[in-house]
Amino acid sequence: MESEIAVKRLSALAQEGRLAVFKLLVQAGAEGIAAGEIARRFGMPSNTLSAQLTILSNAGLVASRREGRSIIYTACYDGMGELLFYLTEECCQGRPEICAPFLSPTAACCPPGENDR
Repeated sequence: MESEIAVKRLSALAQEGRLAVFKLLVQAGAEGIAAGEIARRFGMPSNTLSAQLTILSNAGLVASRREGRSIIYTACYDGMGELLFYLTEECCQGRPEICAPFLSPTAACCPPGENDR
């Protein structure tokens, strides 16, 4: 991963509301959560949530799909895993087993490189 992409992803997470939304989506797993439900849980106006989700999506950290009239958002585990790998790739002075739990994404929702803009 290029440092430019890492900075974009870290910047996307460097705001309390976006971080909370991302953590909720990570907890939700592959099922994801409808945008309206996310807005209700955080008491956030839909236009504010839309802006937050756009930033996370542009950073490669969330993905969306349409189900009927709803847009379902999911955490992009590949994007999260790539960021964690970038941050830990030279972990612990050549002892990568210490960082191993952080290096493998637990699931994938986005094809690798899809959001690397």
